[in-house]
Amino acid sequence: MDRVFVGVPASPGIVAGPVHLLRWEVPDVRHRIISDDAILGEIERLHDAFTRAKERLRQVRARAEQHAGPEEAAIFDAQLLMLDDSSLIEEVESNIRQNYAAEKAFDLVMLEHRQVFARHAQPRMRERAADLTDIHIRVLSVLLGLPDHDPVDVPKGAHAILVTHDLTPSLTVQLDRDAIVGIATDAGTQTSHVAILARSLGLPAVLGLRDATSQMDGTERVVLDGAAGKLSINPTESELKEYRRRARREAEAQAELRQFATVEPVTKDGTRITLFANVDLPEEAEAAAQSGAEGVGLMRTEFLVIGRATMPDEDEQYRAYARVVDAFGGRPVIIRTFDVGGDKMPASGYPAEANPFLGWRAIRMCLDEPKMFKAQLRALMRAAVHGDVRIMLPLIVTLDEVRQARTLLAEATEELAARKANFRANLPLGVMIETPAAAVMADSFGRDVSFFSIGTNDLVQYTLAVDRGNANLTSRFTPLHPAVLRLIKRISEAAAVAGQDLSVCGEMASQPLMAFALIGLGLRGLSVAPRAVALVKRVVRSVTVEAAAQAANEALEAPTAAIAEQGLRKRFISALGDDPFLRGGLPGLA
Repeated sequence: MDRVFVGVPASPGIVAGPVHLLRWEVPDVRHRIISDDAILGEIERLHDAFTRAKERLRQVRARAEQHAGPEEAAIFDAQLLMLDDSSLIEEVESNIRQNYAAEKAFDLVMLEHRQVFARHAQPRMRERAADLTDIHIRVLSVLLGLPDHDPVDVPKGAHAILVTHDLTPSLTVQLDRDAIVGIATDAGTQTSHVAILARSLGLPAVLGLRDATSQMDGTERVVLDGAAGKLSINPTESELKEYRRRARREAEAQAELRQFATVEPVTKDGTRITLFANVDLPEEAEAAAQSGAEGVGLMRTEFLVIGRATMPDEDEQYRAYARVVDAFGGRPVIIRTFDVGGDKMPASGYPAEANPFLGWRAIRMCLDEPKMFKAQLRALMRAAVHGDVRIMLPLIVTLDEVRQARTLLAEATEELAARKANFRANLPLGVMIETPAAAVMADSFGRDVSFFSIGTNDLVQYTLAVDRGNANLTSRFTPLHPAVLRLIKRISEAAAVAGQDLSVCGEMASQPLMAFALIGLGLRGLSVAPRAVALVKRVVRSVTVEAAAQAANEALEAPTAAIAEQGLRKRFISALGDDPFLRGGLPGLA
């Protein structure tokens, strides 16, 4: 074997195949001066490059619509409009007439435009810099005769492993899952949005490889082990044989787990745990509904927004929500309002901030943009005609935010009634508790909301002051830290006093050891990745609440995260008794 890159295990599964190396970055352009006689030819070459770039973008848009839907494909509309901007072309032509070659003339203009947009006073204009970068790359690639590296170029059945620095929204919507079977990136962590999406789509993924793209040339064959967090380059035949053996073992384990999809999640001492599924994209709903989940504990709505040049209208949102509600046939569907910000950035209309995780995001943006927020609330109430819809507000810190949201919900209700729309009012309204402030003040929300849900991804980040998307801090992102466990215990106690339903919808719930700890802390509702539903059911049926509570209480008093985890693991293995499957651990989930 040439070498092994070790990163963050983000989504389990073992796949082998050729590398599809994607370097989506602006190429270097050398300074080339042309003669006067060559000017008209260079202008013609420029126009040809714009034409070819537009043709390519239309192809990309069509493929994205086919694979991800019309809403996601719309992110390319802004770029097509930019390529039709006559003033942009005139600026480049002016540089060519000063004897710059077409590629250098275009490069200089785009560098200037990107700087202007990045420093613009209007947030919407600042965010257009990302679209300009995509155009910059695409047109220069044509002018310089460079290969087109869009992921959609991978032939169906290629079983390729996508290796890139990071997976941006404009790249994500192009992924053809009949061609790409695994993802490896230099950036990212277990709780970054790319990791969550990969798990939701069932694609093996390793993130945080740091410099893999710079160390590879794209001709390699690799094995990606999403559970171990390894990308192995050019493995030998004997090494491939071992990987195939492990892949078969994982497949057998998954087949064994499938029998748990239809059983009741009841602990050995008779306590029932409600298991929901998390849903990222509407197209996942049908598969998630077959996972054995009792409903949706978290439907994320950011993919209606991320990368878009314009916000989705009410009808577009209604169709997306209704599809998920229909798939679950009357079972509860908790839909979170837009949680945009942090590592989930739209293409436009959002301010560039030095610290977006602590900035204008989630409920803060929704309350400050009532027109946008009420459109989403109206779509949710219309979708509720199809089933049991419940609304969840993200990043709530104060009771005032809940009451402001209720006021806007009442206004949205009146607007639907005035136009005699078909809708259902008085939907249950809950809050996502994901900051220490909300955890400490959880008891204050009891009379104003219908349910609580703990978002552990952000709760860990804000409690430990560890950026969940920073690969350099992966070892410090420790969900079993006693401080985090104590906050979860506090929330559990507040919910019990208020008589409110409480669940966990963060990534902790999908991990067997952590699910065991959560049950011990008093949680009776867990929302997990669809792939993990059967596994967590098996965990539930293999342990007692008494054993889980003893383990959790011991972890609460531990002086460090490492000691807390060590103690929990020891008690977990003991609690599993004679279940060899769970005692051995399922790769990537245990």
